[in-house]
Amino acid sequence: MKTYLSALALIGSVMTAQAAFAAERIVTFAVDNMTCASCPYIVKTSMAAVPGVTTVAVSFEAKTATVTFDDAKTNPDAIAAASMNAGYPARPTQRQGS
Repeated sequence: MKTYLSALALIGSVMTAQAAFAAERIVTFAVDNMTCASCPYIVKTSMAAVPGVTTVAVSFEAKTATVTFDDAKTNPDAIAAASMNAGYPARPTQRQGS
């Protein structure tokens, strides 16, 4: 019984430790190829489909997308790849959070 409880405590501490290091991050991407009114919608939809992304705000005028995401679930490269796959190359320009 002690071994079982020790194993449960170890598993619980590992799961808690991983969650403790996860952080919400905000990254602004420069987005290329946005030329029409439907482009921001496509960029937003493709980036928002990445697991871990919580919000996406796209500016057609500034040609940027600001993305909030859980860094335990995704990263800026995966978000940029999703945009690239939709035909809109994106690269991080500004990062906030740890």
